[in-house]
Amino acid sequence: MITRLRESDDAPAIRNVLLTGGRAPVTLDLARMLRRAGYRVYVAESASRHLCRLSGAVEQCFVVPSPRHETASYLSELERIIQASQIDLLIPMCEEVFYIAQGAERLRPYCHVLVSPLEQLHKLHHKFHFIQLAQSMGLAVPDTRLITSREEWIQTQSVLETEGKWVWKPVYSRFAARVRMPGSRNVPPDEAEISSALPWVVQAYVAGRALCTYSVVHEGNMVAHTTYDSRYRTGSVGASVYFEHVEHEGTYEWVQQFVEATGFSGQIGFDFIEGPQGRVVAIECNPRATSGIHLFYPGDELVRAIVTPEALVKEGILITPKQHSRAMLMLPMLGSGLQQIGRPEQWRAWMRAWRGTRDVVHLQNDRRPMLEQAAVVLSAWRLARKYKLSLTEALTHDIEWNGEQP
Repeated sequence: MITRLRESDDAPAIRNVLLTGGRAPVTLDLARMLRRAGYRVYVAESASRHLCRLSGAVEQCFVVPSPRHETASYLSELERIIQASQIDLLIPMCEEVFYIAQGAERLRPYCHVLVSPLEQLHKLHHKFHFIQLAQSMGLAVPDTRLITSREEWIQTQSVLETEGKWVWKPVYSRFAARVRMPGSRNVPPDEAEISSALPWVVQAYVAGRALCTYSVVHEGNMVAHTTYDSRYRTGSVGASVYFEHVEHEGTYEWVQQFVEATGFSGQIGFDFIEGPQGRVVAIECNPRATSGIHLFYPGDELVRAIVTPEALVKEGILITPKQHSRAMLMLPMLGSGLQQIGRPEQWRAWMRAWRGTRDVVHLQNDRRPMLEQAAVVLSAWRLARKYKLSLTEALTHDIEWNGEQP
């Protein structure tokens, strides 16, 4: 077995790239971008059926243990793959980033690992700690309070009912799973669902336009960035399925100040609400790849930002998508369109968004991932029935991270 020592600044020597999270559309899109740029792309994924499995952009896919349920075995298998395939760069794409951060030091002798320390990732992922951190920097965030027990929930709820509208959500959650919006039935969760280890937050509701960002950052310096509109989603508050780049100075300045202060490195996204006066407040942070990556396609410049960020920092270059760049997830976007039927104005707006927008899964010369979508959804549906989860929760069941420590 060959062991090759690599320094973190050995970017020009990078040829073989390992991506994790092959189930995600962002991973498929980045795999295609990397392949187009001349890199050999490998994918490690714990689900047997996933979007990257049949893609022509991928040299080889590896089925690995669950990062969440078999962390030690997962890291051992990554180490084996990295050495056997002579990987130069490992890029975590989904919530397995937290587990890879736990084992980063054992993997770094063999390749560069695009991940920040676990302690920092935890602060950003934890919905209350993130708000506290941003607030300490003087950045705009909504009033947010931590709830650690069912009794505390009941007491807080009785007080807040007279103080406006509030949003309730677990501190460890993704894609708006289990979020309780104002006006929804708000029964306190069972004792097994809320504790000091699994707390919730209650956050002041901010009315306005939902905006998201995606950035690639190197030691606190942004080298790629987009702000995108998030108007079509799965359900009313679920994951975005339509993405349109917008120029937005407020979100850019907020993100720039935050990443500079934290010295972050890697991929990071934020969820914002823009109020009526144009003021933006950040409500959540995702210290991993987000759907904004789709707006950079075909991605030659984004690949530079991810693979050789040091060069862009030295040159003072910030990569952004082309103006009016748009992308969508076609199948769930169709579902969103069905919600507009019977509302003529909204239907026409949806049709304008649909026409001419790129589907991130379908590609003329790489069609098999499009067909794989049905198998991915069916597998998640079976898992959802088995464990009594929502379909969204089932899609991340074996990779999500809820504060578990090594």
